[in-house]
Amino acid sequence: MRAALAFAIAALFAFPALAQGQGQTPQAFQFALQNGMQVVVIPDHRAPVVTQMIWFKVGGVDDPPGLSGLAHFFEHMMFRGTKKTPGDQFSQILARNGGEDNAFTTHDYTAFYEQIAKDKLPMAMALEADRMANLDLSDSNVSTERDVVLEERRMRIDNDPQALLGEQIDAALHLSHPYGRPVIGWPEEVRRIGRIEAQDFYNHHYAPNNAILIVAGDVTPNDVRNDAQAAYAKVPARELVARSAAAEPPRLSETRLAVVRADAKVPLFMREYRVPSYAEAGPGQAEALEVLAQVLGGDYSSALYRKLVVERRLATGAGANYDGYRRDASGFTVYAQPRPGVSFAQLERAVDDILGAYTKPANAKELARAKTQLVAGATYRRDSQYALASAYGQALAIGLTAFDVRAWPDRIQAVTPDAVAKAARDCLIKREAVSATLTLGGR
Repeated sequence: MRAALAFAIAALFAFPALAQGQGQTPQAFQFALQNGMQVVVIPDHRAPVVTQMIWFKVGGVDDPPGLSGLAHFFEHMMFRGTKKTPGDQFSQILARNGGEDNAFTTHDYTAFYEQIAKDKLPMAMALEADRMANLDLSDSNVSTERDVVLEERRMRIDNDPQALLGEQIDAALHLSHPYGRPVIGWPEEVRRIGRIEAQDFYNHHYAPNNAILIVAGDVTPNDVRNDAQAAYAKVPARELVARSAAAEPPRLSETRLAVVRADAKVPLFMREYRVPSYAEAGPGQAEALEVLAQVLGGDYSSALYRKLVVERRLATGAGANYDGYRRDASGFTVYAQPRPGVSFAQLERAVDDILGAYTKPANAKELARAKTQLVAGATYRRDSQYALASAYGQALAIGLTAFDVRAWPDRIQAVTPDAVAKAARDCLIKREAVSATLTLGGR
């Protein structure tokens, strides 16, 4: 409730989030409704269309003990209808009006979006406000959607050896943090979700004072303020369940996993390090990790691919990734697929040699190229309304600010070779990692 009160003080007083002209990200405006809903408006007048996104600050970390997957399940439930728009009428109405919609869930947030002609925005807002307050949580709807989620898990996780490997790595990496539970949920726990559990989750998380509304497109802040006031202000704030502040115990040693699957298509070596996220890193540390990941595995000219695949011919594929947009600890992943006849031990030694080289300042030209790629990629992505709205929603949902979104390109450009080397030394520590292999084997 404290967040709702803080935003209520500024209710209906729009202000520019940032000074115009910094970086290349369009200016954003922020205000709040009296019920605590935070609103961000990003004017983009190139075409008469809008993207509306609602980010609820609830995700897999908020699943109650023994009910993993409840937040993801509820993403599905939001499409089950209300008395006013029963069944799949929500999506059908949008489609008839030329719009499209979808949603996604992570450990830290759940987001819903619609893209539609600008004159249809009030209609889209009314539909979202209706299901925020009047969702049909009947036994039949809950039972049907539970089966849908279980089938989705079978298709996306249980039948994908690499997805199962990633799930096992996360479970081993996070000793006590809910990041160790899959967002989609363990199947045995998903089966326990019933109407009572669903209703309680809805009451305490799907509230305007737990939501961020992002509107990007051919609108003005005043237009959005008036439309949001008409649609969303009537939805009352609710008492929220406080989000847990998990503090993980120290890891004493590296964890190693060996997964053998009859349905594995290719062998795979993967290592994930537990590293600071953008939300918890020191100044410049997350940006340095971002640049390091780009240098190591950003494209076919990156260090891992170039050295392992092209030069030494030890692997058929290799890469790296930094998943920095989380509220708590993040993950830095490196992977490689060994060529026939190359052992995992040989491949892992080669990976470690490459990583070790970056604990010393990298070639300035190589670093400059990686930074240029990152900034250019962000610029191109934000040419899309959806990507632009997502950049702001993702940042705000994990506790960052609109200024962080705007300043990101400049912060990336400011990363030095010494900063990258320090991030590699401080963060890529095997004690803070899970190393795993996936191989083909009999049943």
